[in-house]
Amino acid sequence: METIQLTTQEFRDKIFDYQVEQDWQYKGTLPAIIDFYADWCGPCKMVAPVLEELAAKYKDQIAIYKVDTEKEQELSAVFGIQSIPTFLFIPVDGDPMMQPGALPKKVFEQVIEERLLQKAKV
Repeated sequence: METIQLTTQEFRDKIFDYQVEQDWQYKGTLPAIIDFYADWCGPCKMVAPVLEELAAKYKDQIAIYKVDTEKEQELSAVFGIQSIPTFLFIPVDGDPMMQPGALPKKVFEQVIEERLLQKAKV
């Protein structure tokens, strides 16, 4: 599996329809990470191969999506994206967690193992 490009409409269809729901209600069946990025962003480019590696490593366990903040300005505004990259970590149950900044692979793995997959197994 590789990272999946996501539009605002696809986000509302697959992840959460913020126009209909008031409270967070994740539609997916796998935990997910959403990478809010831009093509011109240096740190975003550094993190991209790490996300591809993680998508392969955790194939069928988590979904990794990418949202181009330049093209999907509405979605970026809904989440108040101020800096990129910013990551939205979404467990199957519970509230998502937002984390700005380019994270090292070790940190991604820790969040995946401790926050996303642990809750999915319970």
